[in-house]
Amino acid sequence: MLNSIVCRAEHFRSDWLGRWRELLLERPAVLAGEYRPQLHRKHWEWCAIAQALWERGFLGPGVRAVGFAVGQEPLPSLFAGYGVHVLATDLQSEAETAERWRESGQHAASLEQLYVERLVGRDDFERRVRFRPADMAAETWDLQDGGFDFVWSSCSFEHLGSLEAGLDFVLRSADLLRPGGVAIHTTEYNVSSNDATLEEGHTVLYRQRDVEELDRRLRRRRRCLARLDLYPGDEAADLEFDVPPYDPAGGRQHVKLLIGEHVSTSLLLIVNG
Repeated sequence: MLNSIVCRAEHFRSDWLGRWRELLLERPAVLAGEYRPQLHRKHWEWCAIAQALWERGFLGPGVRAVGFAVGQEPLPSLFAGYGVHVLATDLQSEAETAERWRESGQHAASLEQLYVERLVGRDDFERRVRFRPADMAAETWDLQDGGFDFVWSSCSFEHLGSLEAGLDFVLRSADLLRPGGVAIHTTEYNVSSNDATLEEGHTVLYRQRDVEELDRRLRRRRRCLARLDLYPGDEAADLEFDVPPYDPAGGRQHVKLLIGEHVSTSLLLIVNG
């Protein structure tokens, strides 16, 4: 069973990632001269979220879920295809930050942007998926606290302006869970330092010590992170790192990447509620 874990190259050979990647990702035609990395940590994030929920029995009829900053990711349609009732949320479309995400194709403003035909029929999607604006940084969300079986976000809370703002979001989002529910988030993880990092700004990078502090705060609320596995891996694609502009022609994989002066990758955090 997946626990709170760092993205590693070895995962891309696993049965679980191969199964979800086959289901979630289209196989776009590769244009002449265009490079598409085989190992991409964003694909890992969606697959790891789905696998963690599957293993814990949260993908099935009658389950209620809420997703934050869903952008145009395929997860709402995937979950609806399994019978889950989904409340998908994203920023108000007129917000300045939302405009920046819209330009990069990562902002959702309507149900139609979330519909993926290959994952769920139209009637089931319209019956099971709702959309409403919600700001992750807001103090309250008015989303029926304690009423959801699971909460998720994919590489979003590191964009709230500071390390502390992201940790606060994780703590507050767990309050939306019913007893026995689970919150699953992915975020940026600094694999090159447990000291120097990006603490404020558009993107922050969480360190081992920040993740351990999050677990301590959760335990004071009678919750915890699923067992931490923060080993960053030792294969070639774990030791290499992509550099801006990411995914260029040239053959680099995208398991690890350079953000500022720090090597980062994705981290799966599972909050047991």
